[in-house]
Amino acid sequence: MWALGGAGAALVLASGMAALSSGLATYFARRIVTPDRVKEENQEILAVQGAGPARRVILRATPETRVDGEYSLFFHAGAGHARLGPIEDAAPGDMTVTRPVLAEYSGDLTTAVRARWSGVVYSTPRDAGLEFEEVVLPLDVGPGPAWLVPAGEPAGTWAIMVHGRGASRLEGLRGLPVAHSLGLTSLVISYRNDGEAPSAPDRRYGLGMTEWRDVEVAIQYALDHGAKDVVLFGWSMGGAISLRAADFSTLRQYIRALVLDAPVVDWVDVLAHQARVNRIPSRVGTFGQFLLGHPWGRWLTGLAAPLDFKAMDWVTRAVELRTPTLILHSVDDEFVPIGPSLELAKRNPEMVTLATFHRARHTKEWNCDRERWEAIVSSWLAEQLAPRQAAGGVV
Repeated sequence: MWALGGAGAALVLASGMAALSSGLATYFARRIVTPDRVKEENQEILAVQGAGPARRVILRATPETRVDGEYSLFFHAGAGHARLGPIEDAAPGDMTVTRPVLAEYSGDLTTAVRARWSGVVYSTPRDAGLEFEEVVLPLDVGPGPAWLVPAGEPAGTWAIMVHGRGASRLEGLRGLPVAHSLGLTSLVISYRNDGEAPSAPDRRYGLGMTEWRDVEVAIQYALDHGAKDVVLFGWSMGGAISLRAADFSTLRQYIRALVLDAPVVDWVDVLAHQARVNRIPSRVGTFGQFLLGHPWGRWLTGLAAPLDFKAMDWVTRAVELRTPTLILHSVDDEFVPIGPSLELAKRNPEMVTLATFHRARHTKEWNCDRERWEAIVSSWLAEQLAPRQAAGGVV
């Protein structure tokens, strides 16, 4: 009787552990594909001193705030936005950092005690010194707002800026100055589920498998308004979206080149990394991937269709990438590890050029070293656009 009781208890315990693992895997999977409607403001603002050009903000030192360069603070649930300059002072013991306030686009920074740290720096193209026009793209989920930034001397090649997961059009504004200097008209787009464009019917990210359709609409808009071809700029998941467009779009022949900042080129690697970072057992993380990629799992994840991770694994498919691609990636990226980018460049050196950065963390290569980022992009893109110029055409 005692033996039977022990076996029953073990069975109940095992069943409970299995249910717990399944529930954790479901939660992990849903978090990956569910847009965040409320963004956490976890950066402490200790003090705001001075006024006007002399205004300074003192922040709690964190791995992000300790990195030099220009960044932004978003506060009061995103209603406030202030742009910060390079570090001016760091307190003994590395406990606080002081930065100048370069611009206050909205809100009152003096009333904020917490904020969200961001690599975004501009609030509109005009903050980068560029005129623009508000346009609307006819996405299949509804109207998608975009910024059209004409070049001073319009060229036949347009740039399309594709932001990453959890970000907005503001992320792509950092690419405008270099695109404009090369004579490229730019289209800074929104896409389904990003909080600006309408949501998809399932209200879930496709990690590139659905969002590429919105990029295709942007390409068609550019072609309809005088473009001969386009260059896609993609940040993080925007890189995965751009790669999918270059692979799957019926307009892929018009994609001249890809400029990708900290791109996701292998989602399995990223999800495994995120599971480790969040201390999720590997078997639970693996089951979460299974839920995202299997038809049966969509009942738990809420996805309208399963995700095809093999199709989005550009390390395995390296030789199939036939669009000239520049990747800019920091070796200490805490969200999208650089390993797959290194391997992709190694396996397909004909098409892929990789520039590594240090201390930039995720998608902040421009912020950490703007001069180098723009020099690399400008030189590489000029080379990609040169053949048409040499042939007597207009870029």
